[in-house]
Amino acid sequence: MQELNHEEQPRILIIDDDDIFAQVLERAFQRRGYETARASNEQQALELTQELEPDYITLDLKLEGSSGLTLLPQLLEASSLSKIVVLTGYSSIATAVEAIKLGAINYLCKPADADEVLAALNKQAGDPDTPLAEQPMSVNRLTWEHIQKVLHEHEGNISATARALGMHRRTLQRKLQKRPVRR
Repeated sequence: MQELNHEEQPRILIIDDDDIFAQVLERAFQRRGYETARASNEQQALELTQELEPDYITLDLKLEGSSGLTLLPQLLEASSLSKIVVLTGYSSIATAVEAIKLGAINYLCKPADADEVLAALNKQAGDPDTPLAEQPMSVNRLTWEHIQKVLHEHEGNISATARALGMHRRTLQRKLQKRPVRR
């Protein structure tokens, strides 16, 4: 059996601290012909990025002990040709905009399957086939988005965000512990 070289087999690095999700994604990419590697923290991610210079990177927004947003520029510095898509279970407009500004080519909500990730990685900015939102956001989703925006403006400071929103800090903490509502 002949081994494929790097030029024939695209490389993808999966950076996620959820081992089960990362394993499922890794197997799916391998079945599609990708050479894969996984990292579960910032240090591993940077080492593997420098070593492999992957074509594609999936980056979890919330890694244990660090943020994908702070890691994103470092990954691009280590491998400037890598296309990066940010994955998160806690999506917000503020973090999506920030991720794109920092160099990600796309931003997806978890759970995302391998086909969705590959489509996001291969979609070019400004593609005409990008669908517009079919339905307006719900009031609950708008509330979540506003809280995330204000939290981002206050650099993650819960007390300052609560004061800006005119609510008790504990109330804000309870709201932040809930999963974001879909549309």
